[in-house]
Amino acid sequence: MLKWIEATGKTEDAAVQNALAQLGLDRDSVSVEVLERARSGFLGFGSTPAKVKVTYEVPDEAPAPAEEPVPAAPVRETPQPAPVAKKEKEPAKKDKAPAEKAPAPQAKGGDLEDRIRAFLSGLLDHMGVEAEINIAPKTENGILVTLEGPKLGALIGHRGETLDAIQQLTNYAVNRGRTHRVRIHIDAENYRAKREESLKRLATKVAAKVVKYRRNITLEPMNAYERHVIHETLQDYPDVITYSTGTEPNRRTVVAFSRGKHAY
Repeated sequence: MLKWIEATGKTEDAAVQNALAQLGLDRDSVSVEVLERARSGFLGFGSTPAKVKVTYEVPDEAPAPAEEPVPAAPVRETPQPAPVAKKEKEPAKKDKAPAEKAPAPQAKGGDLEDRIRAFLSGLLDHMGVEAEINIAPKTENGILVTLEGPKLGALIGHRGETLDAIQQLTNYAVNRGRTHRVRIHIDAENYRAKREESLKRLATKVAAKVVKYRRNITLEPMNAYERHVIHETLQDYPDVITYSTGTEPNRRTVVAFSRGKHAY
């Protein structure tokens, strides 16, 4: 379900920041539409704030369960005297059935590193790829797992699509049944670092065009990690604002011109 709010600020960036603060979301989780651009006025008079519309997605509400009908009270009947039955021999008492054993308590999920290593080992074996699994200590950004070995191109795929799929599967398998999810990042042959440097160069090049020609540029579809690199690279770039639009897997980053932009 899509919802939206409107927010104002001295600049377009400030208005977006006010909306994100109210929602508790980041830029990559919303779509932004500039309704009114900020006007400085003359000598401080007649100035108007910027106004934006921020759209975000929330889970659909589950329908309320239907009320079960109350069963009618049973009709009481007058008891009739039971016929006297002939006394029969009582059957021999059977031995009591052995009590059912209580199910053994399920083991806990175990250590995260063990779960990651076990899942990836099975997945790589199924793919017929030999790779060494190196798991870095957990940080506030999650856990970094690097795969090392010869000829790991099959694990990366076109523009990292296979590597992204492995990362998604690992996150699902390891976090299944856990109350607190942990973000797991998968890398191979230092692909992520190389791709990040390429995206930073692209972001800077596109931002220069946006400022020069004063028009917005929409980038090709990217995953959440790549969009985050674009946002982070241009967060301090003057006169430029970035936001994401569309839905997965075709969600794109927009690099927009915004005069007098203040970084946030």
